Formats: sequence, structure tokens, C-alpha cells
Amino acid sequence: MREQGREPGRVGEARVPFGVAEVYGPSMVPTLRHGDQLLVRYGARVRPGDVVVLRHPFQQDLLVVKRAVERREGGWWVLGDNSYAGGDSTDYGTVPEDLVLAKVLARYRPRGEAQRSLLRLVLWALSALRPVFSGRGVRAASSRLRAR
Repeated sequence: MREQGREPGRVGEARVPFGVAEVYGPSMVPTLRHGDQLLVRYGARVRPGDVVVLRHPFQQDLLVVKRAVERREGGWWVLGDNSYAGGDSTDYGTVPEDLVLAKVLARYRPRGEAQRSLLRLVLWALSALRPVFSGRGVRAASSRLRAR
């Protein structure tokens, strides 16, 4: 995931509460797709079910987007909505609180090349900007936790 801007949440010396990030990869499909732009809020309170941006526990320069499933001793247990993609807490365990940077508020889906007709353009416009709700996939994620 690429973050737009220099350093998360900073412009000069003032703390900026909102930012933009871009999704790379399939780990959050169907909620988020490769190429989606995300509106994020730094320092927001994270609750189970929220989609969050975090630093990878083993590669601090890598930002990832996952769903915070539950708070455990040592931090957050995070999972991708696409259970086949991997790269979540099943691989690296709990994520410390200080590595969770932001909560995802909304996603913006860029317009595709095939959207040239008026109907496709209208359909894209109606679905391009959507809030990212908490809870989507939590039931499935919880069942994955119980099954392990």
C-alpha cells in the first residue's frame, strides 16, 4: 500500500488528522480492490471490525491495510477480508498498538478504461466513493479464528 504524502499524518510540524493511501494487492477483496484510494483518519479510535492502516510488524517501512478483528494481549489481531491472500496476523501474530496508524473512513474507486458509455459512467459515479463500514467480514473472520 502506498501512502500519499511524506510522513503519515504530518505536514511540516502540524499534525494532520486525515490522509490518503492507495491499495496494492488483493488481501482486502471484496471490500477494497487493488488501486482503490482510501481516506484515512490518523489517531482515530479503533474498534473491532474497523479497517485500519498499519506498519508491518517485521518490515516497518511497509504499510498494510487489514481489518482489526479483536484486541488481544500485545495488540490487535488483524485479518484480510480475502482469506486466501495471507499476510495478516495468522502469519505474524498480534500487531502492537503503536503500529496501527489510521482508521479507513472511505474508499474512492478510480474510473476504469471500459467506462465510456453514459450508463457505465453513471454507475461508476454512484459507486466510486463509498464509506468503509466496520463489521463487514467480522463474522467470517471470527469463524476463522475459532476454526484455528
